[in-house]
Amino acid sequence: MGKKTKVAIAIAAAGAAAWAGSKAISKPQKREDKEALQYEHPIILAHRGGSLIAPENSMAAFKKAAELGVHGFEIDIRLTKDEEIVVFHDEYVDRTTDGAGRIADMTLPELKTFDLGYQFINEQQEYEFRGQGETIITLRELFEEFPQMLINIDMKDSPETYEGSLIPSKLWRLIEELSAQNRVVVTSFYDEQIDRFNLYAQNTVALGAGENEVRKAYSAYTSQFGHLYHPRADVVQIPVKSGVFPLDGEGFINFLTKLNVPVHYWTINDPQVMERLLKSGAKGIVTDRPDLAITLLADRLA
Repeated sequence: MGKKTKVAIAIAAAGAAAWAGSKAISKPQKREDKEALQYEHPIILAHRGGSLIAPENSMAAFKKAAELGVHGFEIDIRLTKDEEIVVFHDEYVDRTTDGAGRIADMTLPELKTFDLGYQFINEQQEYEFRGQGETIITLRELFEEFPQMLINIDMKDSPETYEGSLIPSKLWRLIEELSAQNRVVVTSFYDEQIDRFNLYAQNTVALGAGENEVRKAYSAYTSQFGHLYHPRADVVQIPVKSGVFPLDGEGFINFLTKLNVPVHYWTINDPQVMERLLKSGAKGIVTDRPDLAITLLADRLA
């Protein structure tokens, strides 16, 4: 036996021993149940209220989605100049309103002057919501309008900005004031923002996974050391693919489900893809077409 072969065998043996040792000392730790995530059947979350059926993040969209029977909304929030939390995705208002400028540079009264329905075009290529009174809304308004609805909240402001430094604490205070702890999921692409929020919430609110947490989960799943992964999120919300990595495999879904971490997929507008994901074990679909998703789910449950 050559020297290189002996070295290779020794390395393999050491690796096997490390794996066996880690299995002996580390057991998978399931996440504790969160009331917001207790549901018998998969759920449908209207993405920004359903941005293909009405202006995104508008009260009209949320009302339409609620009438269709969705289980909740997936929304984004930002902080205004006067430190109000508004339901809005972009950093700037230009794409979805008749105004221009940065959310963080304007007060709520200033933002309320813009027509949130101005840019929306329906399937008939009509601007049906222009001049219909749709304005940027606050998170408080959404909470109060839909007191029973599950709301998935994505903090968009970067933790490096002034707005980002404030929004985790302000969000927690609003949730606590309205006793909404059991009907929200709080998340962000920035894991740091989720951690900051949880300093206040102390695990009383369901947390979504940030980008780094999703990366850790997928790396654990594809390695031999999945048993070392201890999730720091209560739900994972992901696209079907990240770069070249497929995230929609049944094995990955089952890996997280066994840890009591349901998987939701965004933004899914094709009923065939919805059906495939649900068959694979997905517990939630985030969609711009809640009308199609609700119909599909009803057919599945019939």
